[in-house]
Amino acid sequence: MGIRILLIEDDNEIAEFVIRGLREEGFVVEHAADGQDGWFALQNGGWDVVLLDWWLPITDGMQLLKRFRQRDQSTPVLFLTAKDAVSDRVEGLDHGANDYLCKPFAFEELLARIRVLVRSQGQSNSILAHQDIQIDLVSQRSERAGNRLDLTAKEHSLLIFFLRHPGQILSKTRIYEQVWEEQYDGLSNTLEVHVMELRRKLEAHGPRLIHTIRNRGYYLGEEAS
Repeated sequence: MGIRILLIEDDNEIAEFVIRGLREEGFVVEHAADGQDGWFALQNGGWDVVLLDWWLPITDGMQLLKRFRQRDQSTPVLFLTAKDAVSDRVEGLDHGANDYLCKPFAFEELLARIRVLVRSQGQSNSILAHQDIQIDLVSQRSERAGNRLDLTAKEHSLLIFFLRHPGQILSKTRIYEQVWEEQYDGLSNTLEVHVMELRRKLEAHGPRLIHTIRNRGYYLGEEAS
């Protein structure tokens, strides 16, 4: 698994924007829309980073943070909130938040702050690798045999998905649902085009590792004898 992020946010538009962007960057994201579901997720997670809104239904973000810090002192928490007064920021940080980002915010700034929090924890699971292919989920750097790969965002997400499931036959339907977040209609050749281009870039530095299994899908690994 990659880096796991819990987003506790009741604004659906903001939540969809953040979830879509982070998943495209290769993060594993779960969402809770109120304080009650947020507390349940916090207790049952094992999260690498928590993104927490201040104003939430049922239980507000500050109360969640206080309760969470009584049982977990180490998981980084980043407040996402429209409360932009200095006194609010100080209160959030004093009660255990690691960082504070005011709405509206640029996604690139959110991403940069998440990377800092992950690096501060020294996450060992930020690296995905199989044989000589490697992706650093924090820096977003992808390599094969020490050579940097120039991948598009979708190629990057596709390679991450393959690296999370080495040796498994992955159906086109499953890949579409996870990487494109769409249902596969059986007609589009979008996936084939992206796999072809990803193969071209990988095979510039080594033998083929993404193989086609006729009528079943693709798998990452050595070719069956």
